[in-house]
Amino acid sequence: MEFFATNGIRPVRLSEDTRRFAHESVNHRYGKETWECPAVSMDDIDGFDKLSDIDKYDRIIERIAKTAPIRICDGEKISGAATLGYAITHNVPATFGGNLIFGSVSHLTIDFETVVRCGVDHIQRCAEDAFKKHKGTERERFAKSCLNCLDYFRIWHGRYLDALSILPEYKDNYEALKNVPFSPAKSFAQALQSIWFVFAFNRLCGNWPGIGRIDMLLGDYLEKDLKDGVITLSEARELLAHFFIKGCEWICGGDYGSGDAQHYQNILLAGIDENGNEITNSVTYLVLDVLEELGISDFPTTVRIGKNTDPKLLRRISEVIRLGGGVIAIYNEDLVIDSLTMRGYSLSEARKFANDGCWEIQIPGKTFFTYAPFDSLQILQRETLAEYSENVDFPDFDSLYKKYISDLERNVSKIFSDRKRYEYNVKCEKERKWFWEPPIPCTVVSLFEDGCIEKGLSYFEGGPRYNVVSPHIGGLPDTANSLYAIKKLVFDDCKLSLSELLKILKSNWEDNEHLRRYAMNKYVYFGNDNDEVDTIASNIVRDFAKICDDISATCPYDTPAGISTFGRQIEWSGKRYATPFGRRAGDILSGNFSPTPGTDREGATAIIRSYCKADLRHTASGAALDIKLMPGVVKGDVGLDAISALIQGFASLGGHFMQIDIADAELLKAAQEHPEEYQNLSVRVSGWNARFVTLSREWQDMIIAQTGRDI
Repeated sequence: MEFFATNGIRPVRLSEDTRRFAHESVNHRYGKETWECPAVSMDDIDGFDKLSDIDKYDRIIERIAKTAPIRICDGEKISGAATLGYAITHNVPATFGGNLIFGSVSHLTIDFETVVRCGVDHIQRCAEDAFKKHKGTERERFAKSCLNCLDYFRIWHGRYLDALSILPEYKDNYEALKNVPFSPAKSFAQALQSIWFVFAFNRLCGNWPGIGRIDMLLGDYLEKDLKDGVITLSEARELLAHFFIKGCEWICGGDYGSGDAQHYQNILLAGIDENGNEITNSVTYLVLDVLEELGISDFPTTVRIGKNTDPKLLRRISEVIRLGGGVIAIYNEDLVIDSLTMRGYSLSEARKFANDGCWEIQIPGKTFFTYAPFDSLQILQRETLAEYSENVDFPDFDSLYKKYISDLERNVSKIFSDRKRYEYNVKCEKERKWFWEPPIPCTVVSLFEDGCIEKGLSYFEGGPRYNVVSPHIGGLPDTANSLYAIKKLVFDDCKLSLSELLKILKSNWEDNEHLRRYAMNKYVYFGNDNDEVDTIASNIVRDFAKICDDISATCPYDTPAGISTFGRQIEWSGKRYATPFGRRAGDILSGNFSPTPGTDREGATAIIRSYCKADLRHTASGAALDIKLMPGVVKGDVGLDAISALIQGFASLGGHFMQIDIADAELLKAAQEHPEEYQNLSVRVSGWNARFVTLSREWQDMIIAQTGRDI
């Protein structure tokens, strides 16, 4: 059995049985099984449609727990499975009258630390105390729902124990599951099973949580077991491999638009703990071993890199990155921690940071998060330049820039004034409460978010300790390039007037091919270490962040700036006009905070330098940079040194988050033409990975266009 690598050959360390399990899983066996039972039906419940939403929700979770198929995979070493198909679609997998009833929750990392170290029985006791506290108030019903859902979780747990108890070959699974997740884990195997079982129940109910800092959660358990002779490193690697393989249970094959692995189940490795101590441990390296061997991309993994990161870890990361698939990304933890403390988080909390299941920053198990994306280029084209009206005029570039920032501020402010669900309702001066109209029931997730049970408020009602609504600017490099091209063509080089340029742009460069090519080729755009255009991009970041900070000062929630597109450049392309830097209307342009495809001519180091000129401490929500390298430039020890140097340079220059992929445009084109031969070719998309052949043609073409050249 072989596992595809874009570059090189994957090593073999795991047993043949484990590799077979992985091969079957990534080749759709269990994903297809999941769709055999897409949902539970509530049609037989008299008066179901007359129930309140939270009553409906409780009845749904009860039925899921009692009737969802139990799956025990051949040879699995950990147990539990999300076996209802509609959970894959970001919905609670239950129907009434043939229609889905509730959406679900994602963009969060739940509190696995309490689960592993204290057990769900601890959460039960907290819920019982909260029910007594809120009895007789408007919050009593949510508190009761918490107790109900914990009861249903026990039912589901009991069904797995019953199924395993009659299968002698799964004795180890049964013994681990007898204790967890209700009691604190006592061993590495129990801790891993505890995390998986809570994760699987959340997924079974339709939610898409991230995992978070798995080596921090498991490291102490493994070190103790190794010391006591309870387990060997090889046995621990096998167990971890089964965790990753079980995470492939939703791979179904086929065309999924943006890919088949976009379920936000991300993992973090390494970095410091709340006291400033490095947590890198045996689990860190075992996870990298599994990723290197199996190439499983369903848990996009990010490594926290700091000023004291061991060169050994950098080298190991580089070895995994070199195989391709984009599974490993990088956080500059020193900058991220600075950005969080600047926003008022304590140093100890900031050091705990993880991501939301994609790559936006949050404190795991304590944060409600959502983001509000918008296209900065359309603001420039449609508002500042008035849809390219010939009547637009500015005396100088500074006037144009100031008008753009004013338009940007109005649009960002409008995001919040237009979203009624973020209105603020002060019913009690001592405790502020958000409301959604109406709030979507989400008790299962709320059980595992610090603050919800105690407050008697769900995840969607302001229950978590931190509540974040982050504006995310998209198309920023395209906007900077457009402003720069206008500056050069109109104000510096005086090639033509602004009204003349706008008339040409409105015609989509018709009959002006010579000027279009001049604009494309004469000037050096963002991503090439050109201070003039990079300063414009940096100024936009600075001014956008200030706009977000000013809004945050008046809100009951935090509104940190973020920079992303998450592939929206595809849907935005049809609404964009021709650009002053030579692109035609409808072209697919930049992703995240990465150069516009085709404008980066000086290689990866120049891209990183351009990106890092912005003060990214002010983008506490995240600022993603995509780097794609050709396989030929990462061969041998020199290639590994090159990857390590890129990572170190990125961190030392003040980067935030970097996604590195090793990609070959010719290989990707071959996969387009012969998908049957490249079923497991993984690519980094934008905060998630996907098997390339499951992307739609439009997404595939975008990935190919973004594929980098030699450094």
